[in-house]
Amino acid sequence: MVNRVIIRTKVLQIVYSYYQRDEHVLSVAENELAFSLQKTYDLYHYLFLLIPFLTDLEQKRVDLRRHRHLATDAEKAPSLRFINNRFSKQLLENQSLQKFVGEKSWFWDQDDHFGINILNKIVASELYSEYMTSEDSYESDKEFWRKALKSIVLLDLDLEEMLEDKSIYWNDDLDLVGTFVLKTIRKWTDNCSEQDEPLMPMFKDEEDRLFAYNLLHQTIIDASANKQLIEAHIKNWDVDRLANMDLYVMQMAIAEMTHFPMIPINVTLNEYIDLAKYYSTPKSGVFINGTLDSIVSDLKKEQVLTKV
Repeated sequence: MVNRVIIRTKVLQIVYSYYQRDEHVLSVAENELAFSLQKTYDLYHYLFLLIPFLTDLEQKRVDLRRHRHLATDAEKAPSLRFINNRFSKQLLENQSLQKFVGEKSWFWDQDDHFGINILNKIVASELYSEYMTSEDSYESDKEFWRKALKSIVLLDLDLEEMLEDKSIYWNDDLDLVGTFVLKTIRKWTDNCSEQDEPLMPMFKDEEDRLFAYNLLHQTIIDASANKQLIEAHIKNWDVDRLANMDLYVMQMAIAEMTHFPMIPINVTLNEYIDLAKYYSTPKSGVFINGTLDSIVSDLKKEQVLTKV
């Protein structure tokens, strides 16, 4: 689930934080990276658990309406299609999510006001109206929640703001993690027991886990040498006048190109140019692209880089 796009982003954030401190301790940076990656994986679980939370909120609303003194006939005998959604039940009984629930202290039920606002938007949507009259099947139930997440929940500004308030480690995580949630939902079926449908692992494999920590190590260990390399390829510009984020992005890119032979150079360049555009100045992408191209050319001539 934590892919290399997320890893690069997290490492860049940790590198930036590392150099803002008075004391530079690599082990502290390692621990912070581990915590940051775990928080991203936590968010993956929390987004799934939002579905049964909203289902439970609707159950409570239906019960209140049904038992009030002047309840209408529709309120006394409401459609339970939304409440009985099979996919929501499947999530509630999933073993991986239940284990997660047992380990954490914060959950959506501490934010009922936020939940009611999201639920109202879902119930008022055309998607909800279509769902309530659609074929009553597991696939229809699952597809409803996939579409509701994609078109309503994950785009909601209140959700983004609330998550940022809950954890600084969730800043900028929602879009990427939401994509993995949607991908996971597509794979689920009703053929297995509710408990057995798998969530994505934190890392695809051991290679990705090692990539995260090795990238952090090499960026910090090679920082001085790579700073000198960058300075040698910046014409009429003092490296100390660079935007800090531009410098860190280039140091990371050089570390990746020189220490990870299986990653093509163009993949590395594209990834870090995108990072620069997002985290630094509007002109950073073009500047970093030109500087790294020059560095790559010289490293190839010196046979420091032999990959394509």
